[in-house]
Order: sequence, then C-alpha cells, then structure tokens
Amino acid sequence: MKLNSVKENPEFMDRAVRYFQSKWASEQSMMVYEDCITHFTNPSNPLPQWYLLLDDDKIIGCAGLITNDFISRMDLYPWVCALYIEEEYRGNAYGTILLERAKKDAKEGGFNYLYLCTNHIGYYEKYGFEYIGTGYHPWGDSSRIYKTTL
Repeated sequence: MKLNSVKENPEFMDRAVRYFQSKWASEQSMMVYEDCITHFTNPSNPLPQWYLLLDDDKIIGCAGLITNDFISRMDLYPWVCALYIEEEYRGNAYGTILLERAKKDAKEGGFNYLYLCTNHIGYYEKYGFEYIGTGYHPWGDSSRIYKTTL
C-alpha cells in the first residue's frame, strides 16, 4: 500500500477529486469536493490535506484533514473527514494508515487534538478516539464527535 498526500503529489489532484466525489458527494454537492481539493495548495498552511491510499495504481481509500466537517462545533479543529476504504480491502486495518497520517500531519501543523464526526460506534475507538458529545449539521442531522490527543 502507498499513501499519497495530494498536496505533496498534485498530479493526483484530478483523480482525488473524482474519487472523493464518487464516494461522498451527491449530485448537489459534487462541486464541494472539487472546490475544496483544487484550492488547498498553500504550502504554509497545514490545512487542508487530502490523502489517497493506493494498491499499485488503484485507489482503494481516502481521507481528508480539514478545518470543519460541516458540524456545529466550530471551536474544534482539525477534523479527519471522508475516511473510506473500498469494501474488498476492508478488514485489513488500512484505515489506520490514513488515520495515522492525518494524526502526524495535524501534530506537525501545531495541533494537540484531532476530531472526527460519525455515527459509527466501535471503529474509531480502536484507534485512540474517544466520544466527547454530539454535533449538529446544517441539513438537520446530528453526529457523534470523537477526539484523540496527538
């Protein structure tokens, strides 16, 4: 497996946009990922980051490191977002590769904590995240908020 930071490997930008869109976007939100991923190249700013996990040349997973994951807790950041592993690759702890890189980059960016929002229970706890409360999305849903110390 190879982990690519799109910031460090901008030649992956178009593939990253298409992959994140295919896994996370609706017809109405396609431009969100395109806009986010194509406007993050300021090397002096540690956020955002976009990651692709590859098996040879095949993208098998992704994640982002961002300032806010469309959740009400604007006082908390950075957030790991859009973690995804292709179904046939699940069960091999490949998600931890993406999580550990996000943790490393967040710490190097000067942050002490990393957050995520999800309604999955039991997965992120295995990787050092603890539930700290509930946050609310602009579209009316809520999500559990998790935190880990870096």
